[in-house]
Amino acid sequence: MQLELEASFIYEDTPDQITSTADIKADMESERPMDRLICGDVGFGKTEVAIRAAFKAVDNGKQVAVLVPTTILAYQHSRTFKERLKDFPVTVDYVNRFRTAKEKRETLEGLEKGSVDIIIGTHQLASKNVNLKI
Repeated sequence: MQLELEASFIYEDTPDQITSTADIKADMESERPMDRLICGDVGFGKTEVAIRAAFKAVDNGKQVAVLVPTTILAYQHSRTFKERLKDFPVTVDYVNRFRTAKEKRETLEGLEKGSVDIIIGTHQLASKNVNLKI
């Protein structure tokens, strides 16, 4: 399914995206913990690289937490991830300060039960009540 996801990208991969994706996959398959930072200007495909890495983890039975610095970015990334992964058996949700207490509770319950594969959020993801299946 990984190749199918990558082939469905509507843009042509940049050389840096190709290299970064390959490097991250190698890191994820290594025995050593990953120690990598992807940085670049706006619009150069970092989110796509993150989506591919998250998908690889989910495809291998893991849950993924995507920590972002702002409330708006949590919402934007949740929309992007959901749209990009809509044709695959992946559930994406998010938490931020604009979600109601009920919405957050339901999302975190789904995360704990394993029905949420990818959670996107701000610093709230570092709280004690967020339980990922590792």
